[in-house]
This record gives sequence, structure tokens and C-alpha cells, in this order.
Amino acid sequence: MASISTSGGRRILYLGSGKGRRKLHLGTMNAKTAASVKLHVEYLHTARLANQPAPPDTARWLAGIDDALHDKIAGLGLCEPRAPRETATLQAFIDQYVESRGDVKAVTKAAWRQGEQSLVAFLGADRDLATVTKGDADDYIVYLRSLDLASFTQKKRLQFAKTIFRSALRHKLIAENPFADAKITASMANRKAMIEPTDIDKILAACPDHNWRCITVLARYGGLRCPSEVLSLRWQDIDWAAGKMLVTVPKLEHLEGKATREVPLFPEVRDVLWDAHQLAPDGAVYVVDERFRRSANHRDGWKNCNLSTTFKKIIRRAGLEPWPKVFHNLRASRATELVRTFPSHVAAAWLGHTEAIADKHYRRVTDDDWNRAVQKTVQLGAEIGRNASRSKRSRVEFPQEFSTCESVPETEWATQDSNL
Repeated sequence: MASISTSGGRRILYLGSGKGRRKLHLGTMNAKTAASVKLHVEYLHTARLANQPAPPDTARWLAGIDDALHDKIAGLGLCEPRAPRETATLQAFIDQYVESRGDVKAVTKAAWRQGEQSLVAFLGADRDLATVTKGDADDYIVYLRSLDLASFTQKKRLQFAKTIFRSALRHKLIAENPFADAKITASMANRKAMIEPTDIDKILAACPDHNWRCITVLARYGGLRCPSEVLSLRWQDIDWAAGKMLVTVPKLEHLEGKATREVPLFPEVRDVLWDAHQLAPDGAVYVVDERFRRSANHRDGWKNCNLSTTFKKIIRRAGLEPWPKVFHNLRASRATELVRTFPSHVAAAWLGHTEAIADKHYRRVTDDDWNRAVQKTVQLGAEIGRNASRSKRSRVEFPQEFSTCESVPETEWATQDSNL
């Protein structure tokens, strides 16, 4: 049996295979933790004497303790020394991780590089992953906030750090993910907008040419992602007779069955596209002039390039103030409209996302929703009032002589009921 001594710091004392006592110096350690160490030391000592493997719980405990304590236990002959740990530095591991992810698109890796730059700038390129603590993770959040970044940008960069250290944990390069509990809250509340058809009419009137009118209606009434889906639509993808479009989905093309989807040729879209078709030069392949596509489609993926900048100028020319995330909110406005008329799963399929994603990122509560709710509430209140008034007027007024009538014995009621 082992015992704990507190003389000169906590120590575990036990009788070794010889006659003398062996000592395991624990240093500064609370009593509860020391008691747990003592119990596992007893199991290890007993297993060594019996030439048997350590119990499973003790083996797991031994694998999880730090190198310093493990070296002390190994020095007493109670376990085998650990093999030298492979040192993984931050920059090297990030490079290896990004290179190994052949399942993600180039544009995603380009976004990761932004998270990489912040993480490496804070921790250092040669930082040993195993030395990063939860305190470092907390300090990294403070660092991100000091960069005056949008809350969603901060959240994405923190998410990259969590991803990197989660992968390091799965490769057993670190004992725990120090970023596992780190969190940055970002709200979309001030970035959401419902773009009404009356505003779109003004914007269409302010568009300089048919290309911008196509971009506007495809994003707002077609619900297409801009720029990737809008600038990938070809004239051959439009079935005028069947009233539908075959939309190419660059964002999901690496997923089986997700490379394209069919979208109705809604009247608001059809009329503008038909006019553009009459103006398109002979041999034109894409609905929107291909120069837009060449500018937006880079080696690392699709980028808005100057689309947002120019579109904001068009919005101002229409006498309106640009809203946040101009193209995303056009698509979100269509998602909100469609679900009012069509089943939720149908609306989601046309826009190319799941119902859960639609509820989280696209669908909006609009002023029209509130107005209709208030109108129904007022109508219901008026109806209740009319019914209450009608009920009061139709109440039967009994003659005075019945108002003070004597109660009838229960036996007489029973007799009267049997005669009915």
C-alpha cells in the first residue's frame, strides 16, 4: 500500500520490490489530485509485481498525464518511458492541413488563408502546438477584437483556429484542443434587409444596360447566387417553352448531384431575359456579358470583384441607400417571398439550399408579415366584440315570478326527466 507524505511537498511513498521505500515527488498538488495519483501508482506497482498490464482505467490515466509526471513514474520503473514526442509547429501544420484538404474548393482555402494570417501573427509561425493553452485561446479572441474586424470575420477566423487544433488533436499531436470552448458571438440582425419589388423597379430603371438588369432580376427574383450562379447562366440553359432555367451551381459542383438545379422562369425574370436575348450579340454564350465572368472568376474561385461597388452606385442612382450584403439580401428576399406561396421544401429546392439553412440565413420577417398579423388580430377582436354584443342582446329575460322560484327537490327533477 502507498501513502502520501506532506513533508517538504507532497510525496507518494510505497514499498518497492526491494526492502527500501520508493518516493514519487508530486510537488505542489492538491490533496484530491494526489489521492488519485496514489491510487494509480498502487495499481501500476501491483501490475509490475505480477508482470501484468495495468488496468484499463489506469492505462488511460497514464496516457493522459503530462510528460513531467510520466517521466517521474517511468523513472521509478512503474511504466515504460514515452517515445520522444513529434513536435508540430503552427505554420508547418497549417500548410500540411490545407494541402491535404483536396475535398474543399480553392475559394475556401483562400478564405482559410485569412484565418491563417491572424493565427500565425498572434502565436508565431514556429510555435509548438502542444504549448498552446486555453489562456492563449482567450487572448486570441481579444486580439481579433483589437483588429476592428466585423464580428462575422472574427468568428470565421476563430473557427479556422478551432479547425486546425481539432485536426491536431485527432492526429494525437496535442492532448486537448485549447480552442474547443472559445466562442465569438456574431449577429445577423443588423445585416438583414427585405428588398421590396417597388425598390427593384427603381433600380431596374437606373441600370445602365441589359446586363445589369439581368444581374438584378436573376439575383432578386431568380434567387441565384451572385456572382457565381448569375454569371454562369447560359442562353442554352433557358427553356422558354417549359418555363424553367438550368442553373449551374459552382459552389456545390464538387458534391454529387449538386452541380445544377432547375429554377422556374418566373415572369419577373422572363421578361427581362427576353429583352436581353434580343440585344445579345450573335454567338453569345452567357446571359450576362462574358467580361463580367472573366473579371469575377479567379484561380481561387468566385469573387464579387467590382460587382458590389458598381451595384451600390446603381442603387444610389435609383435614389435608395445601399443595404448590407447587397446580393445576399436580394436572394434572401426571394427566399422569403417564395415560402409564402409554395411549400417550404419546394422553395428551398429552387434556391439550392436546405430548409434549415433557409431559416437560419435567408428568410426574413417583413413589415408585410406584421401588417397582415395586426390586421387579422384587429379583425378577430372586432368579431369577438360583435359576438359578445350579439350574445348580450339575445339573452333571454325571464319573467319576474321565475327569478325567485323555489328550488325543486332532486327527486322531482328525476321524475320529470323520466317523463320527457
